[in-house]
Amino acid sequence: MEWTTVEAADGAKLSVRIFKPAAPVEEAEDVAVVLVHHYTILGGVQGLLRGMAQGLAQRGHRAVTFDMRGAGRSTGRASLTGSSEVEDVVAVCRWVADTLKPRAVLLVGSSAGAPIAGSAVDKVDQVVGYVSIGYPFGLMASILFGRHHDAILKSEKPKLFIMGTKDGFTSVKQLQNKLKSAAGRVDTDLIEGAGHFQMEGPAFDAQMVDLIVNFIKSLPK
Repeated sequence: MEWTTVEAADGAKLSVRIFKPAAPVEEAEDVAVVLVHHYTILGGVQGLLRGMAQGLAQRGHRAVTFDMRGAGRSTGRASLTGSSEVEDVVAVCRWVADTLKPRAVLLVGSSAGAPIAGSAVDKVDQVVGYVSIGYPFGLMASILFGRHHDAILKSEKPKLFIMGTKDGFTSVKQLQNKLKSAAGRVDTDLIEGAGHFQMEGPAFDAQMVDLIVNFIKSLPK
């Protein structure tokens, strides 16, 4: 694992960790994964994604986590709706593309990180796909994050939405109704009996890694 700092367009300094595989990565399989953490205002920090990042590195993918503005070691102030944080995701994805030079980048967002990541997908050419873990599409959550919905639903890039069937923020029906209008390839994976905050816990890390790796394998080379 390595640490670095990436500067966002407005000068916010973002604390970034890079998790590297032990063995060299073959070019065809070289998709780096950028993971976007949960809602900063409720305590979201990159450390919560460490288990997934380590699991992805063990499976041969460079994984990158970072503290969005106002979280952990990063400077700046968190926004209520995640609008400023979109530029943090863009800055980190561009840094990964330019510095680590993978074949491609996959964006993964967890909880509130999912809508924020979704708004960044089409802002970086090297991002080839998107994975959401517990996207908060429900009515109450949409008051905060509804402005992000269109960006990911209109994106033609392949998308995977992972959600627990007992998610307290979004019902299965709400997810299905939202995805009816989605462009491009859309996959869903429902985790039977899992709640929103359960899926953010370490008990589900290995399962999330499996789903992410299999999704990467399904993407065009």
